Amino acid sequence: QVQLVESGGGLVQAGGSLRLSCAASGRTFSRYVMGWFRQAPGKERDFVTSINWSGGNIYYADSVKGRFTISRDNAKNTVYLHMNSLKPEDTAVYYCAVTSLYLGTAVTAWDYWGQGTQVTVSS
Repeated sequence: QVQLVESGGGLVQAGGSLRLSCAASGRTFSRYVMGWFRQAPGKERDFVTSINWSGGNIYYADSVKGRFTISRDNAKNTVYLHMNSLKPEDTAVYYCAVTSLYLGTAVTAWDYWGQGTQVTVSS
């Protein structure tokens, strides 16, 4: 089992920045691929970004490229999502997820999930 706890969400004005954190516990964190997803009200949960154990393979959704940056600290069992130039359409609940084998961006391809943290961007 892996437990994930997100933090860092909040209310920010458009153009602002936030940093989300996801602390993991349980099995060996460094062996997992970590990812962030988000779900806006009335919409499906969508892939945002992922990072492999070494940080050598990183993927971003087109909607966040150039604005969001994912990073991880294996010594602290933590993955981060740095969000810059935030837009109102970035408003969503952000979820941290892990998988032992990267099989793509579909929600069903990820094994464990955090409880989510709300990000609200005002215009």
